[in-house]
Amino acid sequence: MEVKITTLSENTANYGFLAEWGLSILVEVDGLRILMDTGLSFSAAHNAQLMGIDLSTIDRIVLSHGHADHTGGLQEVLKIKGEVEIIAHPDIWTAKYVERDQEGVKYCGIPYSREELESLGARFNLAKEPIHITDRIMTTGEIPVLSGYEEIENNLFVKEGDMLKPDRLADDLALVIDTDFGLVAILGCAHRGIINTLRHTQNLTGKEVVYAAIGGTHLFRASDERIERTIADLKEMGIQRLGVSHCTGFHASARLAQEFEDAFFLNNAGTRLTLP
Repeated sequence: MEVKITTLSENTANYGFLAEWGLSILVEVDGLRILMDTGLSFSAAHNAQLMGIDLSTIDRIVLSHGHADHTGGLQEVLKIKGEVEIIAHPDIWTAKYVERDQEGVKYCGIPYSREELESLGARFNLAKEPIHITDRIMTTGEIPVLSGYEEIENNLFVKEGDMLKPDRLADDLALVIDTDFGLVAILGCAHRGIINTLRHTQNLTGKEVVYAAIGGTHLFRASDERIERTIADLKEMGIQRLGVSHCTGFHASARLAQEFEDAFFLNNAGTRLTLP
């Protein structure tokens, strides 16, 4: 069983490709083409064209969560694809906000209405529970926060009426492929923690071997203590490929590269790989 992974949009890019804050990863496995997230705007569609990838042939879209940097490219993708099932958590439609230094509080949710996207062919399949695409491909559904040291950032909010409340990011999910050589997890941002996410995939599948984790790890504002504990837990899992993207940050990426050496890679826009 081969898993082909192509990163269409990411903060950094290989030569000749567009870089854009956000993430979009195409996964090809078991005869299916599954697009995990769509980036911030047009970069995923643009880079796919450069790579000779026809987005009209994708079979599903999975949204890791409802932030604009993972959903803003939906319109461009749907213009190419037309009707397609989009798998996500119901909370992608909550009104999401972020507070940043110098900028204050700004809206950061999906930049389109549901009606607009449905008019372009989106067919939403929203569930809190894991969704099985095939016997060996599934979403995680809601991820329990159990590690004890992975916390959701305190500058993320949802708007309820006129009130801003902390966003617990219940919509944060990952795509999991249960292969003969171990579990492969495709991460969006891992807002609920990469270790929480990977342990949840182990519990869901009953499998212990995590072969690869690829995508955002949300360590760019993490303390050194959290980074070191993350490294220890990843080593305990015996991870063989660690491809970090987007919200990992340079400091955390450097530490991960030091510890995991050849197992580590920067998963930039334009990256293609086949597992195992």
